[in-house]
Amino acid sequence: MESGFSDNTAVSIGAGRTIDGGLLVFLFVRSSGPGGQNVNKRATKAQLRVSVEDLGLPGAMADRLRKIAGGAITQEDVLLISCDETRSQGRNRQGCIDQLRAMVNAAAVVPKNRKKTKPTRGSVERRIGEKKRRGQIKKRRGSSDED
Repeated sequence: MESGFSDNTAVSIGAGRTIDGGLLVFLFVRSSGPGGQNVNKRATKAQLRVSVEDLGLPGAMADRLRKIAGGAITQEDVLLISCDETRSQGRNRQGCIDQLRAMVNAAAVVPKNRKKTKPTRGSVERRIGEKKRRGQIKKRRGSSDED
C-alpha cells in the first residue's frame, strides 16, 4: 500500500535555507524493518523525493550535493532519500528531512584547496637511507658463495 504526502509549510533544510514543504514529496511504503506483523499491514517507510533545482542552492553547492548524494540522485536530477528506522511514519518522515539537512550542511562546506609541497631534504635522505639499509639486509639473505 502506497500513499503520497506533501505539506506546504516551510521546512529548514540547513545552511540557513528553507524550502516550501510542497516541494518535498513523501511516499510511504511497506517497511522491511522491525515491527513483527505490523510491517505487513502498515506503510511506515518514508521516501523523500525532491528536485535538486527546487532546493535553490547556488551552482557549486548544488554540484557538491550531487557528489555527496552519489547514487541517490536520479537521471532527472531528483534526490531520493528513504528512512525506515522506526515504526512511525512521522518519525521516518522527520528522519528523511534530517538526512536532507545533513547533506545540505555538508554541501555548504567549501573544501580547502590542497597546497602542493615538496618533501624536505631530511625526509628524502631518511627514506633513501632506509631503502639502502633494507637492500643490504636482503642482500645478506642470499646464498653465500663460500662453498
